[in-house]
Amino acid sequence: MDCSGGHSNGEVILVSACLLGLPTRYDGGHCRSAEVVALVGRHRLVPVCPEQLGGLSTPRPPSEMERGHGSDVLDGRVRVLSTEGTNVTDNFVRGARAAAEIAETCGATRAILKEGSPSCGVSRIMRAEQAVEGEGVAAALLRRKGLKVDGIA
Repeated sequence: MDCSGGHSNGEVILVSACLLGLPTRYDGGHCRSAEVVALVGRHRLVPVCPEQLGGLSTPRPPSEMERGHGSDVLDGRVRVLSTEGTNVTDNFVRGARAAAEIAETCGATRAILKEGSPSCGVSRIMRAEQAVEGEGVAAALLRRKGLKVDGIA
């Protein structure tokens, strides 16, 4: 995998693909962030969508951790369920591992992720349609791997 993006300098940053305007959100939309887009050209941005990397389609039913946080999912103590009741835990873990592998392959030391997401939430996730303090599955694994992880609302 070539992660240079044609740039020879700048920090390598893993970025939630939806923040760059790619239609990867569960509803098929995006949440383009001017703050993240402004980093293009100054840094090597590597877009990822852990939920897609884990095999989930777009669009897809929203998902939530039944309790706990991303680290609890990684450690096998908590499941991730779609609003339809489907157990998508394996997809979320597989996607987090794929994102971490991409970060390692590309030499990323930082990630900028979408707050509120069950994969990418850094300090906030959704539970029962309410924002609660917590961390998504991919965010938790990337932190475990030593990346500096920042969230964008």
